[in-house]
Amino acid sequence: MMRIRQSFAAPVVDDVAAEVRSQLAKLNLGERIGPGQSVALPVGSRGIANLALVIKTVVDELKALGAEPFIVPAMGSHGGAAAEGQRRLVEGLGCSEEYLGVPIRASMEVDRVGTAPEGTPVYFDRVAHQADHVAVINRVKPHTVLSGHLQSGLHKMMLIGLGNHQGALAYHQAFIKHDPDEILRSVGREVIQTCGILFGLALVENPHEQTALIQAVAPDGFFEAEKELQAKSQRLIPRLPFDDIDLLIVDQIGKNFSGSGMDTNVVGRKQHQHHAGQGETPRITCIYLRDLSPESHGNATGVGRAEFVHQRLVDKIDLEATWVNCITAKSPAGGSLPIHFDSDQKMLSAALAAAGAEDPKTALMVRIANTMELGEMWVSAAYQDQIQGRDDLTVTAPPQDMRFDDAGDLVD
Repeated sequence: MMRIRQSFAAPVVDDVAAEVRSQLAKLNLGERIGPGQSVALPVGSRGIANLALVIKTVVDELKALGAEPFIVPAMGSHGGAAAEGQRRLVEGLGCSEEYLGVPIRASMEVDRVGTAPEGTPVYFDRVAHQADHVAVINRVKPHTVLSGHLQSGLHKMMLIGLGNHQGALAYHQAFIKHDPDEILRSVGREVIQTCGILFGLALVENPHEQTALIQAVAPDGFFEAEKELQAKSQRLIPRLPFDDIDLLIVDQIGKNFSGSGMDTNVVGRKQHQHHAGQGETPRITCIYLRDLSPESHGNATGVGRAEFVHQRLVDKIDLEATWVNCITAKSPAGGSLPIHFDSDQKMLSAALAAAGAEDPKTALMVRIANTMELGEMWVSAAYQDQIQGRDDLTVTAPPQDMRFDDAGDLVD
């Protein structure tokens, strides 16, 4: 295996707090917020760049206008579909009451606030619904399953996030029978009209998980803004540098990397569990997962997309949290357990055999830390010919044998 560096176009916001303040100033919020009015600020479960700083800056700006902001966990069924579990996730993202200077009010209770034209009931977090205003803050990026103009972003936060477990169940059910793009848009309209949405703050990241763009949006502009930002995000997401891979080794999966544990916009398999769809790249024969991140708190959603996993990952799985998430998302296969052994050596032998690699020296293998960090990776020497002439790829360590410790695990 040899180590390579992959370069990307990577715009970045140099002063995140200043840009947040500049964007909010464009909305003239002082004309809409009265002294002492409450503003609910939803925080999801994702590892978003600079999230705590962004929330803190919004809190300070709202306080300066005389408002009384507070935090609401907004993450559907995550955290075991329990209020205390969701509070811990929010705090784990750096959004503690001490840092932000405002309370966290966690509840799984919802109000039914309407019915979408398709017949879908519209649910909204009860605590947020009781506030005078709600601000929607989220990262806009391609979703791991959804396609269309609206994927992960402001609309998804209003529906899946602020709908809590009951809303997430209802909307994922609707996605089975209706175009998800239409459900997100029609339910989003109902929420905007009935739930006191004050503004949106959309974040876009570059391939290095840095904040690339921040845009404040008035409620009546959510759809057009998110449609445009989704297209920009598509151009900025990191990708694997090769179309064909016999074996992909992923050191860690987790909810902090992707809603599906590993991002299907990176590994493919967006519509199929174990193979690429027609015209989809990359085409990966087998995936081997080595570990589960601590930040995922045992939620191994997406583990079922792999063929092989290390025993250490299996030992860390919180089955209830994983299964609740997968059932809510109407993707139970995402929680199924692949073949697992107790060492990398055993797993690699099995995975290479399953991938049809008679001679490991000719196998097309790629090893990544996770699906968010794709700037550097290990690739097999079999890729040498493909790397030559690529301006975006640089070899930083020459081919060398994989090394294992006495337990048969890779030496990093």
